[in-house]
Amino acid sequence: MRILMVGAGGVGTAITRIAARRPFFEHMVVADYDPARAESAATALGAEGRRFTAARLDASDTAAVRAALVEHRCDVLLNATDPRFVPPLFEAALAERAHYLDMAMSLSRPHPSRPYEECGVKLGDEQFARTAEWVAADRLALVGMGVEPGLSDVFARHASDTLFDEIDEIGIRDGANLVVDGYDFAPSFNIWTTIEECLNPPVVYEEGRGWFTTEPFSEPEVFDFPDGIGPVECVNVEHEEVLLVPRWLKARRVTFKYGLGDEFIGVLRTLHKLGLDRTDPVSVEGAEGRVAVSPRNVVAACLPDPATLGDRMHGKTCAGTWVKGTKDGRPREVYLYHVVDNQWSMSEYGSQAVVWQTAVNPVIALELVASGAWQGSGVLGPEAMPSQPFLDLLTEYGAPWGLREQ
Repeated sequence: MRILMVGAGGVGTAITRIAARRPFFEHMVVADYDPARAESAATALGAEGRRFTAARLDASDTAAVRAALVEHRCDVLLNATDPRFVPPLFEAALAERAHYLDMAMSLSRPHPSRPYEECGVKLGDEQFARTAEWVAADRLALVGMGVEPGLSDVFARHASDTLFDEIDEIGIRDGANLVVDGYDFAPSFNIWTTIEECLNPPVVYEEGRGWFTTEPFSEPEVFDFPDGIGPVECVNVEHEEVLLVPRWLKARRVTFKYGLGDEFIGVLRTLHKLGLDRTDPVSVEGAEGRVAVSPRNVVAACLPDPATLGDRMHGKTCAGTWVKGTKDGRPREVYLYHVVDNQWSMSEYGSQAVVWQTAVNPVIALELVASGAWQGSGVLGPEAMPSQPFLDLLTEYGAPWGLREQ
């Protein structure tokens, strides 16, 4: 397997550090718009870096991405950029008959008149619309294969296959007790993506009704997270699992709730009120005249890079899937979860907990594709694949998962 990975930010860099320890691939090209960032990710691996090459690549340039796939003889494109770049990368992989994997799907667009009641364009719609082309090409586009979405969907498949006869609700619940010293406000993940998913209308799925939307931060609940994290208030957020799970698994309701905290929600509400969450450019006065800038990009530029916060961060992050239903005629509730301690991820890999937890899952998925344990054609989510090989490898990678009866 020869891999073109586009994006050498925090998650992309963590992917190289994890993949360098595994023998399943022949070569990985680490590509980024910033050649210094790509070079840093590739060369920091030392002797383990012989299978890695750095390259400059503009993720928005489909022709350039196609040329890179051909030049480096890559049979897989791993998208480690933010979801704005899904369309050109997805298109390039299909055009060159390469397998494709991403961690976030194509972006949604709210319903024009009823944004908090009805779905407009849903997350992933533009990709699923191309399924027939991927099947005809006999290539796999594995979408939403990070931690959330990704591992959370694998948990849902595992619960459906082995733990339940009937499922009432699959609810993804994400929470942490991470603290970053020295900053009043420092998100632990890409703020551009965080704003997108937190301020868009959240999507809920119900059997018989289908997908529908609610107000941002709706239906607050307190969820008690394991391994010492404890109770965290969680709220509805737009996320890919709600769009993925019902395509393959039978459940009466599917939700996603994030443990954001009052301060974080307050900041996001303020950004929205001021229009600083907008992506369309506004004209501002610069040193050499007026320039067009995206307010959201300005916000991102003003905040610290999450990948650099590991040394100042302490605590744990938890991703998991809460499933309610029946087994052998009796009610059952379980929480399948994965916890990463920032102290461990920093000491073992030099990557902070949130980006490491995201990065380990696409590497495992690629290894399963390389071995043939995961295979298929078309646009597929993690739910379409057998769960046990993935969970076994997750433990082998030194990051075991847990199951708690509720």
